[in-house]
Amino acid sequence: MSELHYTTIAGLADKIRQKALSPVELTDALLTRIATYQPQLSAFITLTAEHACAQAKIAEQEIAQGHYRGALHGIPFALKDIYNTAGILTSGGSKICIDNIPTSNATTTQKLLDAGAILLGKLQTHEFAHGGPSFDLPWPPARNPWNLAHFSGGSSSGSGVALAAGLTPAALGSDTGGSIRGPASHCGVTGLMPTYGLVSRAGVIPNSFTFDHCGPMARTAEDCAILLQAIAGYDARDAGSTEQTIPDYRAALNTSIKGLKIGVLRHYWEADIPAHEDLRAAMEEAIKTFKQLGATLEDCRARPMLDGLDVKVIIAESEMYSIQQKDLIARPGDYGRDFLGRALPACLFQASDYVQALREHRRYIADMQPLLKKYDILLTAGFGPAPRFEDYRVGNFWRKSNAFTPSNSARTPALVLCGGFSKTGLPLGLQLITRPFNDAQVLAVGHAYQQATDWHTRRPPLNPDAIAPAVDTSVFEPKPDVDGTTRGVVETMARRAGLNLDERQMAILLENAPAALEMANRIRKPRDRMDEPSSTFRFTK
Repeated sequence: MSELHYTTIAGLADKIRQKALSPVELTDALLTRIATYQPQLSAFITLTAEHACAQAKIAEQEIAQGHYRGALHGIPFALKDIYNTAGILTSGGSKICIDNIPTSNATTTQKLLDAGAILLGKLQTHEFAHGGPSFDLPWPPARNPWNLAHFSGGSSSGSGVALAAGLTPAALGSDTGGSIRGPASHCGVTGLMPTYGLVSRAGVIPNSFTFDHCGPMARTAEDCAILLQAIAGYDARDAGSTEQTIPDYRAALNTSIKGLKIGVLRHYWEADIPAHEDLRAAMEEAIKTFKQLGATLEDCRARPMLDGLDVKVIIAESEMYSIQQKDLIARPGDYGRDFLGRALPACLFQASDYVQALREHRRYIADMQPLLKKYDILLTAGFGPAPRFEDYRVGNFWRKSNAFTPSNSARTPALVLCGGFSKTGLPLGLQLITRPFNDAQVLAVGHAYQQATDWHTRRPPLNPDAIAPAVDTSVFEPKPDVDGTTRGVVETMARRAGLNLDERQMAILLENAPAALEMANRIRKPRDRMDEPSSTFRFTK
């Protein structure tokens, strides 16, 4: 039964369809593995074992009676804990929602259940799919199964960990600034941020209305295609949802990539954010692999990554602040330190900053179009080796772009795969980017790469007796360094926003205020009064 833990969705589905594997046996095997490794990994917030066993029995009966629903029937899955689940805690990873029991399912939750999939539980998430690994929340951060002292990536942290550790074959994450692709990269699994509007966000706790995406995470591109098939489609409950024909994603995987034009965004990992030497070497090997598969590759350039960071952060943090405003005013002490370090500085943005960022967002999207027309796929790096927890700093969120932010800002779907390992045995990510509504092709290219390599088949060296090492959380304490004038401005703006912060909370705000103010200054460019924002929309018959 141990082989089942790392069998793909496709492989498990074949066994279940042929009645060579019982959904009950599979579910029991995964629940046993979760019980063994959850104490050291902290991948789950809520385990729904009893519920899963009941669903597995129903699936087994249906299949035995000839009522097979398809590739997800009898397949266990788990959800990032921002997806509403009727009668089951949806915490958002926060004390704020510690008693939030939804009365209905998110659209995606329901679609998976309708496909016959079996819910194992709710997975760890950074607070409200935002922030980073906080040790002052009701649930401890998920641990990277490749090394328990290291960060798993976020914010879909539990999803990446559970997949890499063989606790579930399928998961859903969300991506606002890399939150599917970051954990996929750091944990050595596969994650797709689909086209904006392709997958419904209805019933999913929002982070940013402008940038939120829901999407599949699994161990292969093929498995992501199977999941996407089930969850894609128009939903009137999501204002960002788009009506479009849904292709057969799995059938499209067999398309040859010979002759495909791939643009290499080399400057992303060589100049904009100089990558770890092991990641650089892995990217050169990936380029060779795609050439061997018959694709044509050439270097190309997009706008600097920092441009996309300013656009994304000013818009997204303004929206997140508005979503959480009531509780940030009434109960700031119930949020984690990392969330506050990201959300509080948004009180320094003015309404004009938000609108100017939306206008720049429209320009950013337009500037990306020539590249998307010239190339079928854009290739660039994911993350390098995952850092230790103690090396993580919230300040980097304000000062540095990451490898994934440009795709959020440009509205380009993107797939992350494992592209190798560091000398220390940690996964290295590579990223495939494409134009909107070309999700089938990006999955096909990822599938071709995985057919030609074996990185995605490697497994972390888990020890059932291991104990997660202690983390020195003192390094996360805020250390503001601001002059008196800046302090006065920040304190005044915080009061005007209605915030009543204690000394530590004000220190968290002050620590990141200079970077937020610099960002606002960068977005305040001269513009023509006719420049439109990206938030304009059209009515259709």
